[in-house]
Amino acid sequence: MDPPLLYGVLADAILVMHLLFVSFVVLGFGLILVGIWAKWNWIQNRLFRVTHLIAIIFVVVQAWFGRICPLTVWENQLRQMAGESGYSQTFIGYWLHKILFYQAEPWVFTTIYSVFGLLVLICWWVSWRHSKNS
Repeated sequence: MDPPLLYGVLADAILVMHLLFVSFVVLGFGLILVGIWAKWNWIQNRLFRVTHLIAIIFVVVQAWFGRICPLTVWENQLRQMAGESGYSQTFIGYWLHKILFYQAEPWVFTTIYSVFGLLVLICWWVSWRHSKNS
């Protein structure tokens, strides 16, 4: 396989991983909320909850320190190695970037991530108390 093509494919793979990570954080939170309401026992799964909490804490901490997500950095490096300037205009790259990346000031994202992280912590506490009282 041609190295620039390989780097482009790897960059697209990292973009897919990025989308899966974001989906895990956002959809996982939605499932936790529904699970608290529906009294699903599986949302108390310690591995799921700890992994989810660590994921959002990672996002919040890097936002507070003004760091760019390592997945974004790796993807950009691979795109440059593929001879692309910035993001790819391949089908996968184009649409996944439309879904994942928005134009806004950094403080907007830091605020969103922080509020989301706080909501995750509140849900952790609520579901823990709920399971204790059951």
